[in-house]
Amino acid sequence: MSKIQFPKPGNFIYPVPAVMVSCQSADEKPNIITIAWTGTVCSDPPMAYISVRKERHSYQMIKDSGCFVINLPDKDLARACDYCGCTSGRKVDKFKECHLTPAKSSVVSAPMIEEAPVSIECKVTQIIPLGTHDMFLAEVVAVHVDEKYMDEKNAFHMDDIGMFAYEHGTYRELGAKLGTFGYSVRKKPTASKSSSSKKPKNPASQAIKAKKKNASSNKNSNKKASVHNSKTKNAASSRNKKKN
Repeated sequence: MSKIQFPKPGNFIYPVPAVMVSCQSADEKPNIITIAWTGTVCSDPPMAYISVRKERHSYQMIKDSGCFVINLPDKDLARACDYCGCTSGRKVDKFKECHLTPAKSSVVSAPMIEEAPVSIECKVTQIIPLGTHDMFLAEVVAVHVDEKYMDEKNAFHMDDIGMFAYEHGTYRELGAKLGTFGYSVRKKPTASKSSSSKKPKNPASQAIKAKKKNASSNKNSNKKASVHNSKTKNAASSRNKKKN
């Protein structure tokens, strides 16, 4: 492999999530902002982050309310996801334009997107100025999922959602499964010594073996018969000599 240095350093960590963040402050209509700079930062307590440009309409709403909701879209929401990243809530009602429903959250004041298969309620704990973006660190205080992706054992099947990612200016569906967590170090199952684990017998090979066995058996039988006949013949000859 031969590599060259890219002319200018930049954000080359792709693919990244493409999420729809819903927010609302006092005396403001609910809004949606599309975010790609987002992710998990801690497991316990569960924490996430979003990075937002200060000039975005949603920036001040999130700062004032101290909360937001990360909504994971499926591929049916891909167009709405793109639209909410290309238009400003100062000019349009994105919920109305995208035919989406603001739903009441259980903990925070920001609404969820009813049509999104996953909605993650977040409460801001810290705002970190970085440069073009400020990072909103937040604690995850509630998670809502579409019940149709839950099975009878109360397990959530995220693979069935049909999510997509953002990759260097392009939205892409997630591809085929390559493995599961820990598959690279998981021990391979040992071969069973039971008869069921044995390789199936080759019928042609078995027929050849049977033929050879029969031929050998016939040969031995013929040999025994020849010996027996020889002994009988010798005995008869000996008796005739005595009579004479």
